[in-house]
Amino acid sequence: MNTSEFFRLAAELGRGVLRLAPTWVPRSLLRPGGRLRLHPHDLYALGAQRGGIDERWLASNVVADNGPGTPGDEGLSYVEMDGDCVPLREFTGDSWQVLCKLFDNAIPIPLHVHPSDEQSRRFGRRGKPEAYYYPPQYNANPGSFPYTFFGLQTHTSRDAVRRCLQRWGDGDNGILSLSQAYKLRPGTGWQVDPNVLHAPGTMVTYEPQAPSDLGAKFESMCGGDPLPWDALTGQMPEESRNDLDYILSWIDFEKNTDPFFAQFNFREPVRCSDGEQFLEKWIVYGSPHFSARELAVGPGATVVIRDLQAHGALVVQGRGVVNGLDCEVPSIVRFGQMTADEFFVTAEAAAEGVTITNASRTEPLVMLKCFGPGHPEAERFIECKSE
Repeated sequence: MNTSEFFRLAAELGRGVLRLAPTWVPRSLLRPGGRLRLHPHDLYALGAQRGGIDERWLASNVVADNGPGTPGDEGLSYVEMDGDCVPLREFTGDSWQVLCKLFDNAIPIPLHVHPSDEQSRRFGRRGKPEAYYYPPQYNANPGSFPYTFFGLQTHTSRDAVRRCLQRWGDGDNGILSLSQAYKLRPGTGWQVDPNVLHAPGTMVTYEPQAPSDLGAKFESMCGGDPLPWDALTGQMPEESRNDLDYILSWIDFEKNTDPFFAQFNFREPVRCSDGEQFLEKWIVYGSPHFSARELAVGPGATVVIRDLQAHGALVVQGRGVVNGLDCEVPSIVRFGQMTADEFFVTAEAAAEGVTITNASRTEPLVMLKCFGPGHPEAERFIECKSE
């Protein structure tokens, strides 16, 4: 069967809804929290040298930037039908311009930034705005440190950060003392622009973001573990890796020291549509690059939900049927095993309406839906936010 025939049959099977296989991504410098429902024996399924699996990428067309030894397709999502799998990007091409992931780390990760479009262009990449949402279904255990550091205290000078970089080889360079932590709450989230320092805490995070995997860690020691200089400069131009002025240019000091940072970037859910049998809320908004909704369908209900864009969908609670395809949240998953909780909804299916049935008599069927750039109903949130 050729690729075109595969996608034609897959689209017919789900009437425009494609079932996706889970995509697991390891990180060598991080420590998995074990809450993504991956079997504990499989947290290091790709080998200890590759690192623990603490990310699940959702509806992804992006290859992970994990250094030497990374397979060429790591991070890509695959459409599954009758045991066969084909990369999603062979169906969507360049039309799907967003990356979303579930992130789960046992300890806070180092203070870092993602570059802007201008800084990323040298690598043929895009900048990386991102957003965080903390699904209650994955956060019954918030982990050991449910706080995230964002930005810098308002009085922080460029020279103060420079001195931290100069102390890189002395152990803890002290940059975290210049930042500010915020307590995390399930069911809320944050917007994080490029060039904004952040050190995510230990809650499981649903993260829509621009399709990029570039960043720079500005903290020299995290959780008692020293980080090499390469963790800061490894994704910067080679000729600039010891140029402190260039390195500091990856920080937007105006945004990082904004006294109204929380006002502009904290996100409470916003109700956007409802009926007798369902409720839908915006959970990610304020960015032109992506947005996301949470849909809850009542016990035993069948609803038809229409959307204005294609989207990736992850079921986080319950079981049922989505356009004729069974869906359910797994209790535990072995590495390489198929699940029934992730889908890609084509623009045509979204416009026609996706039929969702909740098979449970006692609990809602809850789905998180991630949209790409320019959702017209999300535009009203953009003008009053930091971007």
